[in-house]
Amino acid sequence: MTKQDELDNLQQQIIDDKVCPELSAGATQLVFGDGNPDADLVFIGEAPGKKEDQQGLPFVGAAGKFLNDMLETIGLKRADIYITNIVKYRPPENRDPSPEEKAAFLPYLQKQIAIIKPKLIITLGRHSMECWLPGLKISQIHGQLKRIKGQAYLPLYHPAAALYNGGMRQTLLDDFVLIPSILKKIN
Repeated sequence: MTKQDELDNLQQQIIDDKVCPELSAGATQLVFGDGNPDADLVFIGEAPGKKEDQQGLPFVGAAGKFLNDMLETIGLKRADIYITNIVKYRPPENRDPSPEEKAAFLPYLQKQIAIIKPKLIITLGRHSMECWLPGLKISQIHGQLKRIKGQAYLPLYHPAAALYNGGMRQTLLDDFVLIPSILKKIN
């Protein structure tokens, strides 16, 4: 069984297990993840937005376009990485995912990561960061490599935040260019 087969099975398991039925009822579809199942880098956001819900793919709206541009600056494209969210259904009105919703999806996200086995997990935004680095502030640790139980994490601001705040945009770009050297350090 390939990694892609395992990911497909896990995606079906979320549907079969009826995870967060109230979220599911308001969403068009499950937005599981996209990219290379053999990737060294896994990017994790918080939850799908409207465009993601419509297309069934993570990070396809404005924040996703900015993410694609940033990947290009370090010589990567979407096919080189894997990208997903903690919560796999769009919350109504694009609200933040609740702690209960994040907790319900976390075991599936952990299995998703276990299948891919990335060298580096890049958390996008505080909701994603808090899953692995609870109690820390993204404003204090963004762009800093963290290791927990043998897994490397790099917390970054969410690309959407940078779209609305010019100063944060430059911070995110500055943090993003560190990714290749951090990956070298891990190897």
